[in-house]
Amino acid sequence: MKQSSTLIPTLRDVPSEIEVKSHKMLLRAGFIRETTSGVYSYLPLAKRVLNKLEKMIHQEMEAIGAVEIGLPTLQLQENLEQTTNFASSRDEIFHLTNENQQNLILAPSYQEAVTMLLAEESQSYKNLPITFYQIQSKYRNEKRKTNGLLRSKEFLMKDAYSFHANEESLEASFNEIIQIYSNLFSKLGLHYEIIDANPGAANGAIAKEFIVASEAGETIVAYSDDSRFAANIEVAQVVNEFSPSELPIKPLEKFEAPNLKTIEEVCTFFNIEESNYIKSFVFKVDGDFVVVLTRGDHQVNPYKLQNVLKATSISLATEDEVQELLGCKLESVGPIKLPIDVKVIADYAIQSIRGGVAGANEEGYYYTNVSPERDFAISMYEDIRYIREGDPSPDGQGTILFKRGIEIGKICKLGVSVSEQFNASFTDENGQSQAIFMNSFHLGISRILAVMAENYQDDSGFYWPKPISPYDLHLLPVDREDEVQFNLALELYNILTFYQFEVLFDDRDEMAEDKFTDADLIGLPVRIKVGKRASEGIVEVKIRSTGDTYEWAKEELIDHLNELFRTN
Repeated sequence: MKQSSTLIPTLRDVPSEIEVKSHKMLLRAGFIRETTSGVYSYLPLAKRVLNKLEKMIHQEMEAIGAVEIGLPTLQLQENLEQTTNFASSRDEIFHLTNENQQNLILAPSYQEAVTMLLAEESQSYKNLPITFYQIQSKYRNEKRKTNGLLRSKEFLMKDAYSFHANEESLEASFNEIIQIYSNLFSKLGLHYEIIDANPGAANGAIAKEFIVASEAGETIVAYSDDSRFAANIEVAQVVNEFSPSELPIKPLEKFEAPNLKTIEEVCTFFNIEESNYIKSFVFKVDGDFVVVLTRGDHQVNPYKLQNVLKATSISLATEDEVQELLGCKLESVGPIKLPIDVKVIADYAIQSIRGGVAGANEEGYYYTNVSPERDFAISMYEDIRYIREGDPSPDGQGTILFKRGIEIGKICKLGVSVSEQFNASFTDENGQSQAIFMNSFHLGISRILAVMAENYQDDSGFYWPKPISPYDLHLLPVDREDEVQFNLALELYNILTFYQFEVLFDDRDEMAEDKFTDADLIGLPVRIKVGKRASEGIVEVKIRSTGDTYEWAKEELIDHLNELFRTN
């Protein structure tokens, strides 16, 4: 490709508010442009990288017999409403209405569409297992700050769904995809780890995430300092270890303490540690109100809470709802003298409190000397908090530390939880109808591009590995007006393309310094400079990743390049 015939709008500077490395460099090197907040155009260089990623994915999926399909981006909202995921994702969905006043959405997921597709066809155990996959855009109306391609409103994903007649087949497919993804990420040179993850609202499902460690990541990984344990903090179990208080139980007292707005202010006023304060929250769970208790130094984990209660939808109650239920503001909620029909769910660590402090369900008042075993009824104790750094590792080895990572792949063993919602069934050997077992497998393709851009860059630009580099070689005649230089460069361009090298030929009439700067920004594996020794048939070859340079005669160039790419 001649550089004058394509679009590579490199930049010397990018807006100062852009913080993420991949976003900055993809803009600077002319790979992407933002069309509106969180929505990006893939320019020619980015599109070539994405095409190579997609080709690798097609090869891996077809190697296991997966069948490519195409599912609609525009979907009926009522189909998604049948699932347990809709309530939790409603605010992130793009909603539309057609001419018949039907509610439509831009697909945040294709799980529902593919399951309905299978449910509409008569299935026999003889037709199973079968795996479908597609590469398609998804949409999420992100309210949070976007971070370039790491988190955008429109993003490219590979989705795959496997359907099975029994759990053995389900498990085999799940493990097969783990290996497929591992192979792919290894080819890309990504250092990843597989961690336990949140499977969403599917009852009994199991999920794994493929994570690349990065400070730019939004996933917080809890890991042991003395073992291989690692899990997303959304699902990391807390070891139920605490020392019951040996303090004497004192009479319950009610104190007026107005204008205390934070836990820190309450604990300072009553001269207690945060671990001795009972935080009380009102949650709305499938339409019913539940009071949830944790220690002041702990945080409620909504996913664990939803899982414990086997709930379809869960959200914090509003100020108005709390006022109507308890007659107080949110910060005054406490567990004592609640309405008899309100359940109380407490984290295990609440049992360690004696002589604690809690809200009194009356503005400006608190109870002291609170002892849970005496002062209020608890419907159940459960692990409903986030794990913390310093907690014991759930596997019994070491203590927990945190790190950030970027999720690039996720796989879920859904069992029959989704197929039952859509009546997706098959006829078994005995002629009986059975729910189909199902897996779902996802790869964030545009996010992988961003992760590669994070990992393969230096101060000057990118240094792409050959498997996904937009081109293999960057061919630069130093002086466009020097006939000898340009003719040799053009001759080499024809030879190199004949030998199946992918070449970006900088035939622009630009200053040499600008060409070199752009070449470093774009970051192709090898730069071939045609300069002062062109009359001798000698060119300078630079390896972008190492900076090593060589002078090779044009007659030996192909052999050297073949050897170079064979060993790298």
